Amino acid sequence: MSFLSKSVQEMSITGDEPPPEYIVKGCTFAPSDLSSSLSSSPFPVIDISLFSSSSAHSNSKEEVDSALETLRSALGSNGCFQAVGHGMSSSFLDKVRAMAIQFFELPVEEKQKYARAVNESEGYGSDVVVSANQVLDWSHRLSLRVFPEDRRRNNLWPENPNDFRETLIEYSLKIKSVMDLLYKAMARSLNVEENSFSGQFGDRSLMQARFNFYPKCSRPDLVLGVKPHTDRSGITVLLQDRQVEGLEILADNKWIRVPVIPDALVVNLGDQMQIMSNGIFRSPMHRVVTSTERLRISVALFHEPEPEREIGPVDSLVDEQTPRLYRNVKNYGFINYECYQKGIVALETVKI
Repeated sequence: MSFLSKSVQEMSITGDEPPPEYIVKGCTFAPSDLSSSLSSSPFPVIDISLFSSSSAHSNSKEEVDSALETLRSALGSNGCFQAVGHGMSSSFLDKVRAMAIQFFELPVEEKQKYARAVNESEGYGSDVVVSANQVLDWSHRLSLRVFPEDRRRNNLWPENPNDFRETLIEYSLKIKSVMDLLYKAMARSLNVEENSFSGQFGDRSLMQARFNFYPKCSRPDLVLGVKPHTDRSGITVLLQDRQVEGLEILADNKWIRVPVIPDALVVNLGDQMQIMSNGIFRSPMHRVVTSTERLRISVALFHEPEPEREIGPVDSLVDEQTPRLYRNVKNYGFINYECYQKGIVALETVKI
């Protein structure tokens, strides 16, 4: 791969034609056509406050059961929904977005203080280049381990904005509560023990934050912000840009745009929950498109089991009628990463 003299942000500012390294040449496991469609039916919006124990007194059983059925249906089809009723104010979510924008607007030399090392995922930068044939994403990212606390690499956490650390920790704790609630609700929707999923993650499960910056692109017909992929996580929770769309989910072999709902969180199921649910829940293929008009930011939090902890289908979801689909695995994140760079669907490699 040739040396790239300009960053994505620099090329965006000058309106340069994207170099060949960024041109989408095709995808072995998803349509490479960059056209997309608006959702013919809106993505499910679920009030997740209905799943909290305190809601049992204020909401009818019918309301809760209906929400659980919507949850099961959404995760069993597209594997994605928008969550409201999460307890975070509009002003707080805007504070998180503003923090991301402020960091990406810093001078290049300031951001480079937090640059990731070669072949490492944490820190500020673009793609880790692992293949001469790799198609690069039109984006910059800041990736940080948040939990376990003793695994944080504090030298990579920005000091500017000055409230970055406390805001990210506060936001991550709130999202962790949302995820804990959802794992229990998912189990309830399948009539299995409440800790059937959460119990597989371990006491030192991983939470990674990723701030995504997608500059304007002169050729959105040729370039993607993020290539098609499924997430390696159990659950991914995404805070979208308040105004600019870009996330697309593959449904019925067509790319469907996820609409922006400013105060909602996009909940995206990851591969490890597909394994644990024995294929009942789906990990969706998704991508991010670029725009000539507006830059876009988003903030994603990924939750994964302890790497050396073995996960597998919940026993009560396996019987003669529904045989076991996946073997038990450890360190699935590494499997997913290796397969993604080779253009292989990781879930296929752990099927029985």
